[in-house]
Amino acid sequence: QVQLVESGGGLVQAGGSLRLSCAASGRTFSIYAMGWFRQAPGKDRELVAAITWSGGNTYYADSVKGRFAISRNNAKNTMYLQMNILKPEDTAVYYCAADRDVRIGVPRRGYDYWGQGTQVTVSS
Repeated sequence: QVQLVESGGGLVQAGGSLRLSCAASGRTFSIYAMGWFRQAPGKDRELVAAITWSGGNTYYADSVKGRFAISRNNAKNTMYLQMNILKPEDTAVYYCAADRDVRIGVPRRGYDYWGQGTQVTVSS
């Protein structure tokens, strides 16, 4: 099992920045990739960004390209999401997820472990 704990959410004005962190514990050696998902009220959960744990290959949703940056610190078993130029439409609960299945490329679905989520609210 892998346990994931997010932190760093909060309230920010449009144009501002936040950095989310996700600390992994447990069988972290089994992690192939990690990702950040978000879910706004009344909307489906969507993948925002993802990164493979060993090679550092990344994926970004079109809506966040150029504004968000995903990274990881393998020594600390921690993943980050730097969010810049935030917009009101970025408001959502952000979830950290980990995938244990080795795949080709960066996985966009089928994640095995999930954090509890952290609220990000962007005011206009």
